Amino acid sequence: MPSQHPEETGYGHVVESYVTRMYGGLPRYLVLNGGRFLGPRWWHTTRFTRHMIADAAAINDEELEALLGYEWRSRLTAAWLIGVDRRERFHERIGDLLLASEVCYSGSAYCFTLARFGTHADAEILTAYLDRYLPRADLHYDQPSALGALLRLDAHLGTHHADRFTEPGGLWDEWVKGVGRLGYPSYTPAELRRWTDLQCDFANGWTRP
Repeated sequence: MPSQHPEETGYGHVVESYVTRMYGGLPRYLVLNGGRFLGPRWWHTTRFTRHMIADAAAINDEELEALLGYEWRSRLTAAWLIGVDRRERFHERIGDLLLASEVCYSGSAYCFTLARFGTHADAEILTAYLDRYLPRADLHYDQPSALGALLRLDAHLGTHHADRFTEPGGLWDEWVKGVGRLGYPSYTPAELRRWTDLQCDFANGWTRP
């Protein structure tokens, strides 16, 4: 999936309008990536969330495609806007981008979006991602975000997709050991589930559940 600047498709305005808008000295994409808006002490949360709701409703599908076809900052922001507005028609597009894992950081936003859609098809995408990337203990991509999202979906759907990954000595434990040798920290599945819950429950507070 080659990257293409939105200017090349006639949507040059979308980066400034949706991705780099500033809040407390930080562009939107960095606020989303770091989760600062989830903390109770950030002074800009009200303004930030109000603008997210408005932009998620206002942006059209062509503008979202222009962002999804560009680099990680734009893809991350587009995925959040899609998730907040629950535009499930982007289900396959988000799934393809997650499985391709072409750029950094944006994958966690794809996982949020799939968790927010909340369907069996989204759980299948997350399961396919973990089947592909958990055996690669030399790669620290978005395996934690995918597992957290899948655990949330299992709880909501009454399924058990994550069980075979999280069983003692299973793929998750082996992956944690591998990336631990590369210096990456590890988190328990329960901690990852709580982080996904925090993101989705916060978004539910912005919009109708």
